[in-house]
Amino acid sequence: METARTRKDIPPWVKVPEDLKDPEVLQVQSLVLKYLFGPQGSRIPHIEQVSQTMFEVKTLESPEFIEILVYGSHNNKLRAKWILQSMAERCRLRLERGMLNLEEAMKNLDLGFLE
Repeated sequence: METARTRKDIPPWVKVPEDLKDPEVLQVQSLVLKYLFGPQGSRIPHIEQVSQTMFEVKTLESPEFIEILVYGSHNNKLRAKWILQSMAERCRLRLERGMLNLEEAMKNLDLGFLE
């Protein structure tokens, strides 16, 4: 039997126990997590309040990925998950673009020492 999730600071908009059942699950890269939630998760309370949901962040066996569990009413969970996925994809693309720009700059700086 599955036990209900416990948390000391359950937000008032989350109905216990029905909203704590069957969370939406999202996996994101660890690097993207700080862009989503800020340093040490400082933006989590604000995003929870705006989306009327509650988040739980879990580390996985692979340190490369983090799992975010989203609790709340059905519609709020789905909307919050969609927003987080969109934000994570945007961050991932920006990081990727930055790496491509860095690689291009490194090529442009090549002074021919290896010729």
